[in-house]
Amino acid sequence: MPHRQVPARPRLYHIVHVDRLASIIGEGGLLCDTTMMKRPKVGTAVGMTEIKARRARTKLASHPELSVGDCVPFYFCPRSVMLYLMYRGNHRELTYRGGQDLIVHLEADLHGAIEWATRAGRRWRSPRPTQAPPTSRTGPT
Repeated sequence: MPHRQVPARPRLYHIVHVDRLASIIGEGGLLCDTTMMKRPKVGTAVGMTEIKARRARTKLASHPELSVGDCVPFYFCPRSVMLYLMYRGNHRELTYRGGQDLIVHLEADLHGAIEWATRAGRRWRSPRPTQAPPTSRTGPT
């Protein structure tokens, strides 16, 4: 498989049902599944219940006091597996059967999101620190 170049401005994606937009705007942003499960149901959930339960049980290595369910999930590609499952409409664990027509794709700039989170004092974590590639020098330094 050929190595793909990381885009200069990577994008983040999150999908929601259109009937959730008012609550997202009202909250001032997306909420994690852990928080959503503690509140009265608002709008149509499009995720898989078993995946959400597994995320609630799985602790983060970078922040052991948090579970994956304490974080809002994002994709790094505009066409997620979940969208394909919605299109097919035949996965046994998928309770949402409304297709893709009422699904809204939220998109954000990864670097802009990190800058915002840093300024706002919000917790975020890159999966691993990036290392600069070794440099070769020819001539005096």
